[in-house]
Amino acid sequence: MTNAATNLFGIALGELGSVLARIDESHVDAACAMLAGANKIVVYGCGREALQVKGFAMRLYHLGLPVSVVGDMTTPPLGVDDVFLVSSGPGETSTVLTLMQVARKAGATVLLLTAQGESSAARLADFALLVPAQTMADDQRPEKTSVLPMGSLFEGALFVLFEVMVLKLMAITGTTFEAMRARHTNME
Repeated sequence: MTNAATNLFGIALGELGSVLARIDESHVDAACAMLAGANKIVVYGCGREALQVKGFAMRLYHLGLPVSVVGDMTTPPLGVDDVFLVSSGPGETSTVLTLMQVARKAGATVLLLTAQGESSAARLADFALLVPAQTMADDQRPEKTSVLPMGSLFEGALFVLFEVMVLKLMAITGTTFEAMRARHTNME
């Protein structure tokens, strides 16, 4: 590996660590409590954020929590005591805003992950978990904060955040790695 490549890894990991260090852990704990206490959980994200959100949904299922992904044919309707977990780094995605309104109208709690605490989505959410990372909304500004392209820093931070949330949810629910493994599909 060249020094230039090694330097890029170091820079990217440093940026990721800086973002994760600025996430309010008490907000992470509150989000985990919401999820653990939900009657049903439905998740949504756009683009590459959707990949992270779907990975988290898989782990929520492994934890034994009642989770579905918007767009799947088996997604149930949301209502009171349910949580709609949605990711919108920029906080202005029209699809996200529409689905948040639908979830709120149905009586569900809206849990948002975003990089923009003053966005339309943040104002609409019942609870916003701030992930202070560059997204496509700000990657071309003079104050660009990441060597990574577009929203990659936000998306990478979501992956690590979700894995930490899984560990916290394991503690809340008393779920073991063995129990999670037993829920893993055998259809591969």
